[in-house]
Amino acid sequence: MVGMTSSNHGTVRYGYKASAEQFPPRQLVDFGVSAERHGFDIVAVSDHFQPWRHHGGHAPNSLIYLAALGERTERVTLATSVLTPTLRYQPAVIAHTFATLACLNPGRVVLGIGTGEAMNENPSIGIEWPKFKERSERLAEAVALMRELWTGERVTFEGKYYRTVNATIYDKPEQPVPIFIAAGGPKAAALVGEIGDGFIVTSGKGEELYHTLLGGLKDGAEKAGRDPGTIDKFIEIKVSYDHDDDFAKNACEPWAALALTADEKGGTEDPIEMEKLAEAAKDRAHTRFIVSKDPDEVVEKIAFYVDLGFQDLVFHFPGEDQERALTQFAADVLPRLRERWG
Repeated sequence: MVGMTSSNHGTVRYGYKASAEQFPPRQLVDFGVSAERHGFDIVAVSDHFQPWRHHGGHAPNSLIYLAALGERTERVTLATSVLTPTLRYQPAVIAHTFATLACLNPGRVVLGIGTGEAMNENPSIGIEWPKFKERSERLAEAVALMRELWTGERVTFEGKYYRTVNATIYDKPEQPVPIFIAAGGPKAAALVGEIGDGFIVTSGKGEELYHTLLGGLKDGAEKAGRDPGTIDKFIEIKVSYDHDDDFAKNACEPWAALALTADEKGGTEDPIEMEKLAEAAKDRAHTRFIVSKDPDEVVEKIAFYVDLGFQDLVFHFPGEDQERALTQFAADVLPRLRERWG
């Protein structure tokens, strides 16, 4: 995947977000295969140790999922969106894993990473959740270490948080794996501008935030002497499109947790407690999604993000019937998107 700019709309690509918090592993693989068959270019998956809800929730391991999906597909890009390579996983282990994945699927792998959520790290390793400054330092150091391991031999690395001694990854892809980094604030976006191959955000958070994030990205890139236009811009767009308006709106309910404010979540890391909070927000679950039965309306709302410069558009469909969502979106919306942007 190469750097693209907002003026180069011909390079827009369309992806499918595999809802790992919602479906068991085998079913999730089948949906990824179906997405390729329906013409999507990317399949991305989150890496959660725990889901948003305890009852009926799922959390298959993303690394195993992508390996399985790679064997059953031929062309889609395989991406994490996102994984945290700093706490539950050590960066050397992730470098090793993604080198193997990229050898098995040449040119098809992207490592999407972020600073993490307490809900995924604390319960599994029993740590005290670090402040953002430490998490950001860990992420930057992890990126440096992984790139050294992908390009060097006998790597001895002495960092503030990580170290290796004469470490070699013996099976490497011909090109290092692209590292895309998620950001939710201007400081994190500036870090992406300094060190990231790509930038990951999610939709539905208000226009001002995206201008702030893209400004932070630009500042970080220029500080590092980089052209911000060479950094891929990847966005998860939450869409509930269906021929039935009520079905589209009701399909959002399993994802009510996404409508909670930061204050409402209050650092919750227990799926049982998160589930209770989400149940109380079911009536506004649809507010984080583009909800419509009109394909032209969906395209116009997606255009907002393309005009900002995002060119890897990965669609998250909320409903239990993913095949219905894939089929209708691929038949009605995807051709309109390709006609407009390629």
